[in-house]
Amino acid sequence: MYSPLKYAPQILLKNRPVQFTFFVTSRCNARCPFCFYWRGRHSKRRELDLDEIEKISRGMGSLLWLLFSGGEIFLRQDFVDIAGSFYRNNRPAIITLPTNGLAPDLIIPKTEAILALASKSAVVVKVSLDGLGDEHDRIRNTPGSFEKALETWGELSRLRDRFPNLQIGINTVFCRENQDHMDQIIDFVNNLPGCETHTISLVRGDPAAPETKDIDLEKYRRAIMRLESDLKGASPKMYHFNLSRIKSAQDLVQRQLIYETVRQGRRQLRCFAGRLALVMNEVGDVFPCEILDEQMGNIREAGYDMMKIYRSSPADAVRAQISNSRCYCSHECYFVTNILFNPLIHGKVIRQYASLPRPAR
Repeated sequence: MYSPLKYAPQILLKNRPVQFTFFVTSRCNARCPFCFYWRGRHSKRRELDLDEIEKISRGMGSLLWLLFSGGEIFLRQDFVDIAGSFYRNNRPAIITLPTNGLAPDLIIPKTEAILALASKSAVVVKVSLDGLGDEHDRIRNTPGSFEKALETWGELSRLRDRFPNLQIGINTVFCRENQDHMDQIIDFVNNLPGCETHTISLVRGDPAAPETKDIDLEKYRRAIMRLESDLKGASPKMYHFNLSRIKSAQDLVQRQLIYETVRQGRRQLRCFAGRLALVMNEVGDVFPCEILDEQMGNIREAGYDMMKIYRSSPADAVRAQISNSRCYCSHECYFVTNILFNPLIHGKVIRQYASLPRPAR
């Protein structure tokens, strides 16, 4: 497997992106009311095609973490080829594939193909599950989605014996509609065959937004403390890729920082959005993160040269704005980079690491 350790110099340098999120499409087969993407930033312009994506990936250098997003990523007919392009050119240590699980006939064969071609990357597939039975369907405004998600999960779990680079987990969006049922959801996920991790993500967006105001933050805290208790128990759920125990320790620190960020209404640690991490949408607009609208450039206009955008005056201005602003968010993906590449937080991670049992092999 590609080693994450080669990115350690960026703890000090922070002079190139090591985390890249690519929204490959805005198309989706669900209409989740809390989704920020299909209601917001996506464009009617033509999606980047495979030839364009190949040019982009060639100029980006190696990546620690490649995260695909959307829309439903598996709706792209050429998604396997897209993943293959980044694998060949960027050698990501981790590739994350989030899915709503609604199309197992697309998800399973494409995941299997990606696992086969990306044998040196940890391929993490996260299936969305926000409730049990009809509650999940209602929250996601998509009838039949719970049964489809379980069908997808069953097929994914059967791939684990053939592909040691596959890691599978569940993501639950914590929102007003399910905040009183978190124990039942966690119990259910704990009994799913092959489940290695359970992520509880606060409903996306500005913590001052109405949908986030409606949650009971102490119920979120109780849910993350339940996850912590389970992780430190006799049979912890933990990824099996290299340094997975460090990732689990980082998760524990991350959840507490997210809780304090929302509770206090201010940023808890330095943000490396636009510096160590970049986001690109399906038409090539490049942003520092998924939350901010400040655009760093467009990849087509930059001749498909991501580093040209990264080193541009607009990008410098965006990074300066982030450093000087009081913006804050609860976006889990960015907390990963902000923690792992911030030596001031490493003490907390080490203490959590020491408290964790060693994962079963």
